[in-house]
Amino acid sequence: MTDTQMLDHDDILERAAAWKDGGDSVALATVVSTWGSSPRPVGSRLAIKGDGQFIGSVSGGCIEGAVVSEALSAMEDGETRILDFGVTDEMAWEVGLACGGEISIFVERLD
Repeated sequence: MTDTQMLDHDDILERAAAWKDGGDSVALATVVSTWGSSPRPVGSRLAIKGDGQFIGSVSGGCIEGAVVSEALSAMEDGETRILDFGVTDEMAWEVGLACGGEISIFVERLD
């Protein structure tokens, strides 16, 4: 199974715990709210290891890349973050999407 496949929440948390137990820096990102079109539901998780490896999913595409980047920063400074991403219905139509949406993601370093 690759890290990009959809996994059970417990699998993601177990992998994060194993990374942490192995001495790695780890952050956890969790979808805390959505509005409109969103590829992943509230409660979806992404665990990020200090070397940039990750498991799980909170959205996909460029949003996931931004979340990984912010998670790496959170591992450095210890600050939690709430990341908000969205696209208006008008902008969605311009880029060929069916509708707009918003997603908020909570990012925290695991200590």
